Amino acid sequence: MTDWSRLHHAYGTAEDIPGLLDGASTDPQSPDWDELWSRLCHQDTVYSASYAALPALTQMARQWSTPDRQAPLYLAGSIMISTDRPHDWKDPRVTYASEISELIRLTEEALQDPTLADVPGTYIDLLATLLSFQGVEVWGEQLDGLHDGEYEVSCPACASENFIVLGEDGFFSTTDSMYMKQSAARKVPLQPRPSEALDGLARTLHSRALADGHPDIAHKVTYVFGDAQCAECDTVFSVEEAITTRWG
Repeated sequence: MTDWSRLHHAYGTAEDIPGLLDGASTDPQSPDWDELWSRLCHQDTVYSASYAALPALTQMARQWSTPDRQAPLYLAGSIMISTDRPHDWKDPRVTYASEISELIRLTEEALQDPTLADVPGTYIDLLATLLSFQGVEVWGEQLDGLHDGEYEVSCPACASENFIVLGEDGFFSTTDSMYMKQSAARKVPLQPRPSEALDGLARTLHSRALADGHPDIAHKVTYVFGDAQCAECDTVFSVEEAITTRWG
């Protein structure tokens, strides 16, 4: 049995966590979920109680249908990917190895839900959650740029802030934050990496998105793992490296 009184969350001791876990429903808008996020993953910081909640979150995901299990999967994934954690806490990937293994399986199942064909944002969120459970640094948190259609990175040569734009407005870099409203903004086309040249994580993401019926996401991956030209100084740089440098 977990002695929650000996554990802590963002606001103090964790005696209230079992009640919040018991009250959490399949409705992701339930107030209990807001309270759990606030206590267990407050501004991406996690606590001793955060890891202790993993078995309960795993049980929820196991018992709920694939569309309903997203809330516990997202919270568990954010807990696992956080780097702002207690220094004296044992490695959760060892302590909760069986739960993480099951969370990976449950997330894989959720990714196969046919209803995701029309909701690419949810698909990307689940894919990022899977990367979090697999211990993939940076991308477990930053994959959502594929859906948001933008990454903001620094040019490695002149340090100018560049917006890497992926989507309806095209695929380009620009230093103008008002690029959506100003037609005169300088927009330099991105240089995608040919799909046959992708390797490692890029190849995995590209192949997975195609296999799961998300060709638009696969197309964006070729740009995220391609090159950009700084709209200020014209230096060509790796988009992937710029992203991992900023958030790594």
